Order: sequence, then C-alpha cells, then structure tokens
Amino acid sequence: MPRTEQPDDVQSADAIVVGGGHNGLIAAAYLARAGLQTILVEARNQVGGCASTVTDLGARFNICNCDHSMIRAMPLLDELDLKDHGLTYLESEISAVHSSYEPDNSWVFRHHVDEHLDTLAKTHPAWVESYRKYLDDALPIARLVIEMARTAPSTGNFLQRVASLKGRGARRLLEWSKKSALDVYETYFDDWRIWMPAVVTGPTVWGVHPSIPGTGLAGALYATKHLIRTGRPEGGSGALTDAIHRSFVAAGGQTLTSAQVVRLETCDQQVTGVSLADGRRIDARCVLVSSDPQKIFTEWLNDPALADRTTIKGWKAQPVHDGYESKLDLVIDGLPVYKFEDRLRRAVGDSDLHTPTTVIAPTPSDLEEAHQRRSEGEIATRPSLLINIPTNLDRSMQLDASEHVLSLEVLFTPYTHNWASTSEPERWLEILDSLCEPGTLRVKRWRSMTPDRYEKEFFMPRGHTPAYAGSPLATLRGKPADLTRHRGPIQGLHLAGAAAFPGAGIFGGAGRNAALRVLRDR
Repeated sequence: MPRTEQPDDVQSADAIVVGGGHNGLIAAAYLARAGLQTILVEARNQVGGCASTVTDLGARFNICNCDHSMIRAMPLLDELDLKDHGLTYLESEISAVHSSYEPDNSWVFRHHVDEHLDTLAKTHPAWVESYRKYLDDALPIARLVIEMARTAPSTGNFLQRVASLKGRGARRLLEWSKKSALDVYETYFDDWRIWMPAVVTGPTVWGVHPSIPGTGLAGALYATKHLIRTGRPEGGSGALTDAIHRSFVAAGGQTLTSAQVVRLETCDQQVTGVSLADGRRIDARCVLVSSDPQKIFTEWLNDPALADRTTIKGWKAQPVHDGYESKLDLVIDGLPVYKFEDRLRRAVGDSDLHTPTTVIAPTPSDLEEAHQRRSEGEIATRPSLLINIPTNLDRSMQLDASEHVLSLEVLFTPYTHNWASTSEPERWLEILDSLCEPGTLRVKRWRSMTPDRYEKEFFMPRGHTPAYAGSPLATLRGKPADLTRHRGPIQGLHLAGAAAFPGAGIFGGAGRNAALRVLRDR
C-alpha cells in the first residue's frame, strides 16, 4: 500500500491524549487551541473521569468530592476561557465543618482569616493563639506552593517564583517537606481535634500515615484554604470537565469514547501512536498519557529495543497499589439534622451547616486501627468520613425539587476486602444515621461505590488513583524527569495525570504542565 494511503481503521493526528479525566481534557484543550490536530481517547463512554457528574437512581451524583480548591488558583480557567464555556463556581459562607464521633467539640472553617478566628474564639478560645502562630509560619509556605503549582515546571522558573516572593517560606518549605504531617501540626497544636481534620483531607486521602517523613507539607493545608476559597461548579463537579471539553471541541479537537488503548506503538525508540482494543490505530508522533503511567510500561509497551532502559525497568518494578476509598450516594427526603448543629448554632447563628463538607475525624487511636485493619483487608470501626449535600447549594443538581442528594465518602476501605459479600456499606449508612438526630435522615434510595466498582467502571487498576509523591527539592531538580518535567523515557511520550507534578485532586496543573511541555518541545 502506498504511504499516502491509509486503511479505514487508521487515523492520524499531531497529538493523542489518552485519558479523559480533567487533566487529560485540560492537556487536550491546550494542544488543540495551539493549533495541533488532537485526538482525545477515553475508555469510558463519557469524559470527565472521577471529576464527572452522572445520573443514576433518578438523581445527579458527583463521582468524587464536589469541592474544588486548587484548580481555582490555576491560570487555566482563564487561558481555556472556561467561563465562556459555561463554568460558574458557587461558594458557601462556611468552607467546612470539622467534627468527630463525639460531636460536642465540632468547629467550622471560614475562608477569611479574621472571620475564622472570630468564630474559633466562640467555639474553642484556647486554640486561637496557637492558630495565629501556625498561620504566621504556614501562610508563606502555602503561597510558595501555590506559585510553584502555577508555574510551568523548570528549575529556572521555580527559582524565579521563589525570588518574586523574596524567598519567604522557602527554607521552611524544605524543612516541612522532610518532616511528617504529625510533626508539623504537633509543633503548634496540643489537641488532636484541631489537626485531625487536616490529616483526614491530607495524608488519609493520600493513603499514608501522618507520621511518615515527607508528608509535612500537609501542614500547609489550612493556610492554603485561607488563600484559595473552596467552590463548587454549578451543575455538579462534572460542569468543570464539560466546560473544558467544550473548549477542546471548539478548537477543533476530536474525542473518541469507549476506546480502550491496548498498545503504545513505537519505531526506532520514538512513539508513533496507539492501538485500540477494537483494532483501530491512531498514528501520531506525540502521545500524552493522563492515566496510570505504570500501565504504559507494564501492559502497553511491547518493544524489545526499549526493554533494557533503566527508567522503564524502574516503572515495571514498582509495586502495584490498591484503592482504599469508597462512597455512598444517597437520595434523601429533606435535610438531616446533625447532632453537632445545636452547639454550633450558638457560634454561627443561622449560617448554612448543610452545604459545606463535613469532616468526621477519628481519634488518633481510631486512625491507628484504620491503618492496621486496612493492611488486613478490613475497615475500621470508626473510619474517616466526608459528608456533603451538594443540592443544598446547587439546586440545578436536583432532578426532583423534593429530594436532596447526600454523599458520604469513607476512607481506608481496601480493595482486597471481600466486596462481593460484605455488609460494610449498610454499616456506613448506620454510622451516618447515628451522627444525625433520630428520624431526621430519611433515605429513599442509595448506592455504594467501592474500589472494585471504580476498577470496573472507571478503568482504575485495583481501584487506585496514583498520586505525585515527589518532594519540593526533587521537583526543583527535575527528578524524576518523567513526572516532574512531563517527558517520558521514550521520544514523543509525555506523562500527565495525578501521578505527575503537582499531583492528585481537582488540580489541573499536571494536564496544563504536560501540554506546555509538548508545545515547548515541538
């Protein structure tokens, strides 16, 4: 066949993006808007990944948590014209409610520092001075972390950002990054009830113990939330990915859904495209992967000439990680009354306590049990919980005006648990009911999303989403290059997604960074 002809099952493009989660969509939109003929390949029947919103049980559910924070500080919202493509953020007066299994010591988190301290003085006056001292040290670090995340990764760019902030916080950032989260928080606070919510939304969400060295930057979590206000896309978390996809399509991008990559095509140590499970092939000299990068080297790559490369051997030798997060999606009649409400009302008056995410933090001993039982494939008696009712702020998510949607995230629910015959989801529902005043949680319909379902329905190996774990110093130095500088070990391969800098969560930095790397390398 002459080289100018192409069989019907072969397409060609300037760039292929594999993975239609928010990072993949962001990367694809940048490439298409820069004039590259870009094809986005997604294994599911719709884009959005874990940031999407779906319809089930006659209701609208966010696949993961609906709170967006770090992405709101990223320039991509403006650079991709997402407001013009329909993205609007809603904000609640209170950013979060922090509680535990003993609700009498609950407290709220407010975005503005002065308002936060005023409210804290009403609920926990003994904490105020230590919190001020914490912010004095943590705010410069948080500003520096945000600036690094906004910066296209290179040693020179990072150093310029540090210089623009006059280096304030740089030394402490490096110090904290070597410490454990527990070391950092216990430097300022002697009561676990003030720091455990940050552990839940930091190290526990990351799947690690807060005493592990290298988790210390979780200590900047509260400070970061004072700098970036938490918001929720109107219409659900998926409204973000819908807007990004519209930006991509408007620039001429093409999307293939229900298209599963099975092989990375190479020739002379250069990427030449991908092959799909249905036999189709897409040719391109640039492939940007925004899914689990380990799968590239363990399943997709079949080139003997590349097998001996040290970097590729390293990827193949990495341990396989298990997922550990689950979620209940409930359709409820009316709003529940939480047991902590009465006490908090004395401090916050009529402020909305149902819209912000409520963190139910375990005691330190409960957290130890959770880590131990996770290693045994079991779930703690009192797991870490995240509760939110997105329909209370965003009525556009209601398909029935008489019903609300409540999401309950349960942490440390290991993939190796016997999900086929477990009664754990029913137990979590009982736990949730015990946190409410009797008779006020009226559940009409519900479903459970567990690691086995995330694996099957979202193509997440063992239900796990990888996360970037590099230290600031390693990031500054560009090691490893495939995750910090978004260049893979094969010419034309670029890595994005949660495993790459700046990491997991609804962030978007990895997708933007990888796309900018592709454009700089052309």
